[in-house]
Amino acid sequence: MDKNDVKARVKKVIAQVLNLDEAEIGDNANFVFDLGADSRQSLELVAAFEEEFDIEMDEDKALEVQNVADAVEFIAQYLD
Repeated sequence: MDKNDVKARVKKVIAQVLNLDEAEIGDNANFVFDLGADSRQSLELVAAFEEEFDIEMDEDKALEVQNVADAVEFIAQYLD
């Protein structure tokens, strides 16, 4: 799966979990500061990414990911 596909799916998941329009989600948007995610929603994002991509991520490391571009890179590691 190429990075553009991963990015599109990441943005779709973020839009669903945070009730946003995908067009509002910039590639470098910070989950907390730009998109308004709280700690509960951050956990929901991790779970939703795992479900979307059928992967199991290291939760502590996943919660350290702060923006969309980093999430794409982080998830892509699990898809290689």
